[in-house]
Amino acid sequence: MHGFRTIIEPFRIKSVEPLRLTSREERARRLQAAGYNLFALPSDDVMIDLLTDSGTGAMSAEQWAALQRGDESYAGSPSFYRFEAAVKDLFAFTHVIPTHQGRAAEKILFSVVGGPGKVVPNNTHFDTTRANVEASGAKAVDLVIAEGRRPELKHPFKGNMDLSALERVLSEERGKVPLVMVTVTNNSGGGQPVSLENLKGVRAVCDKFGLPLFLDGCRFAENAWFIHEREPGQQGRQVRDIVRDMGDLADGMTMSAKKDGLANIGGWLALDDDAWAQQARNLLILTEGFPTYGGLAGRDLDAIAQGLAEVVRHDYLRYRVRSTQYVGEGLLRAGVPIVQPTGGHAVYLDARAMLPHIPPLQYPGQALATALYLEGGVRGCEIGTVMFGLSPDGKESPAAMDLVRLAIPRRTYTQSHMDYVIEVVERVAHRAKALKGYRIVEQPAALRHFSAKFAPLA
Repeated sequence: MHGFRTIIEPFRIKSVEPLRLTSREERARRLQAAGYNLFALPSDDVMIDLLTDSGTGAMSAEQWAALQRGDESYAGSPSFYRFEAAVKDLFAFTHVIPTHQGRAAEKILFSVVGGPGKVVPNNTHFDTTRANVEASGAKAVDLVIAEGRRPELKHPFKGNMDLSALERVLSEERGKVPLVMVTVTNNSGGGQPVSLENLKGVRAVCDKFGLPLFLDGCRFAENAWFIHEREPGQQGRQVRDIVRDMGDLADGMTMSAKKDGLANIGGWLALDDDAWAQQARNLLILTEGFPTYGGLAGRDLDAIAQGLAEVVRHDYLRYRVRSTQYVGEGLLRAGVPIVQPTGGHAVYLDARAMLPHIPPLQYPGQALATALYLEGGVRGCEIGTVMFGLSPDGKESPAAMDLVRLAIPRRTYTQSHMDYVIEVVERVAHRAKALKGYRIVEQPAALRHFSAKFAPLA
């Protein structure tokens, strides 16, 4: 990879899983039966599944070996202590509380610190984070920098928090903010990173108001790699050390180990506050399990521990980020509008720019996502007005952006798969003017994108 055009994967394929190749006619039937919601499709009907990178990656040989070391004792399993040590090797928080995945950590955290009248600032909340904040009765406020709301604009750290806006909110909502959160990388904003300098700035503002800072750390290693590559003075450092710097600026974190834990399930809530930790463990016992397994099997804890050792390796991160950039470069050459620069875990198509004839409340992201599946069996995810347009009081308004995320599972697909994805997107782009919007015919009150049913507009 050093100086060569070819992106070489830093691993060999040891086991393969067949893909079922479907016809356009079959996909049309499956799409209609699913109510035009790609979440409702059986995965066997999907050829290239880019719905999410959460828990969909391939584990390493060492992770599979770690499964055999898993100890299933109910309390005090050695697997927990290996897991705890691996987390604390990167993040020096006092308390590490395992959960079955990231949203469980969010649910527990905001059950403890949230509530009616509270306000939680973030650079940009992702879907389950926002839902768990709002489910507690609190208000979720997004404060990403202005550059982060412009898909076409190139900026090295578009995930950064707007520090002036943060200070204004904390001043206006004094006494109502339990903590400040920063999502690394900023998933809703195109997988864009947050700089170390910006995190230090957020820390300074939090200190000024006497507030704790928490990380939504799902893609912490990818964020650290971008810091390594883009931030002045960081190029010669080890990613592991940059990760530690990020953690040292915070008072706690929520984590889905299904992302940069390189595991298929799991997560954690880590924090320094003893009183909050006690309340969190009480809720954990009620909802997840005993504090030394937290809804996970011992083998899952061991797989995460090994994954955390692997995810900070430079060869892996170089491949991971470069292979995602490869897809973005191919789409830009084809004239497809995307969020720039390309993030670490996904390429985000700018559906609003690609389908300007479809207004946001007719869901251009949904129209584009369904078209990709119909054209070539590629499943992506709408990140736009369907996901974020419905407020807790039931009112609907356009989201800041209408995107389609093509999230690339870790160590799963080859370059030829990605070439195929580029070709499918290019074909859909050529007939973009013919695509029509959608209406929602059935939806829940929250997180509607998971289960809503749609109908195409005539």
